[in-house]
Amino acid sequence: MPELILNSALRQALKARAHELRPVVLLGAAGLTEMVLREIDRALAAHELVKIKVPGDNRGERAQVGAEVAEKLSAAKIQSIGKMIVLFRPRPESEEKQEPTR
Repeated sequence: MPELILNSALRQALKARAHELRPVVLLGAAGLTEMVLREIDRALAAHELVKIKVPGDNRGERAQVGAEVAEKLSAAKIQSIGKMIVLFRPRPESEEKQEPTR
């Protein structure tokens, strides 16, 4: 699944929204495992915009983790500041337009 590409105006708006968010997923010593990917996927499905905290001091490895998550989950990497990565994946339109059944 390819990484989602966004225009700069939407990217700036999402950065502003993400400013006050707290990280919802914290990568541990095991790094990016299938369980962590599933948790990030669930968080994106629930919130659309999430922050992930990636441990380690190697900037290259953190960038690689962000790119890998965005690629595997068809999300957009909005920004990466320090050890935080912000990801966005819009909800499918079918879920947004569903009305509650009575």
